[in-house]
Amino acid sequence: MLFLMFHLDDDRYVLDAGQIEEILPYVAAKAIPGTPRGVAGAINYHGASVPLIDLAMLALGRSSAAVMSTRIILARYPAEDRQPRLLGLVAERATEILVRDAADFGPSGLDAGTPGYLGPVAPDEHGIVQIVRVEALLPADIRDILFQQIPAAP
Repeated sequence: MLFLMFHLDDDRYVLDAGQIEEILPYVAAKAIPGTPRGVAGAINYHGASVPLIDLAMLALGRSSAAVMSTRIILARYPAEDRQPRLLGLVAERATEILVRDAADFGPSGLDAGTPGYLGPVAPDEHGIVQIVRVEALLPADIRDILFQQIPAAP
């Protein structure tokens, strides 16, 4: 499998490349007041507004650094209506790919009490790398806020 690697501080995480639509340079988001922790705002992608989640804010309680290696990953987020939606993910040091067999990943041994978006882990010569499950990133209440349907005008 092909993965995109990113970092949260010194720890390494990966996203399944099959879920990625595009990787963009970091740009400032349109802030949306009152949004939950981790929601950085929205960006314009080919004329459409795409919600943006800051992975460092979500996991560590701090904003991602606005540096050259910080990227916006446009991921295909599975919606309830079966139509995937684009979800922007701000990720630090998102500049490497990793090729690993899915069977290389196994339980972390620390699953109880950890966020549901943290998946299995795999060891390598640099330590441990962990899968982030895009489909589990958003709790239902945040998903409903970000992807609410706007009723058509009468």
